[in-house]
Amino acid sequence: MLDLERELSVFLRRARASSGEIARAVHPDLEPAAYGLMLRLEDTGPQRATDLAAYFGVGKATMSRQLRALETLGLLTRAPDPADGRAWLVRLTDEGRRRFARVRGARRERYVAQLAAWDRAEIAELARLLHRLNAPDLPEH
Repeated sequence: MLDLERELSVFLRRARASSGEIARAVHPDLEPAAYGLMLRLEDTGPQRATDLAAYFGVGKATMSRQLRALETLGLLTRAPDPADGRAWLVRLTDEGRRRFARVRGARRERYVAQLAAWDRAEIAELARLLHRLNAPDLPEH
């Protein structure tokens, strides 16, 4: 367990350090946490702010602030939820998707280079285990 704690600590510290760099590549004024939010919206499509807050494990106020910042930068837009007129859905704008796609492509290239010597099964196993760690309440499939 001590090895796991040490390796996770290094991994998280490096991830935090690169978060700012990645966010600034999308937009110079973007907060580090916003890249993950953009990733979620790109992968899932429009979402309610409450669903995003629950997914990331943050409060509604924190999520609202992050969404407002993305909206101010022109990277996100809100529209009424057709299933519930009282609720709003947020989605990336065309500009947000364009900027995100450029940075995501560069990030994937770095992963490919970093994992070039790994066996495909090892990469799949790492992804499976990280998914399990990130979603402890979900049953494993």
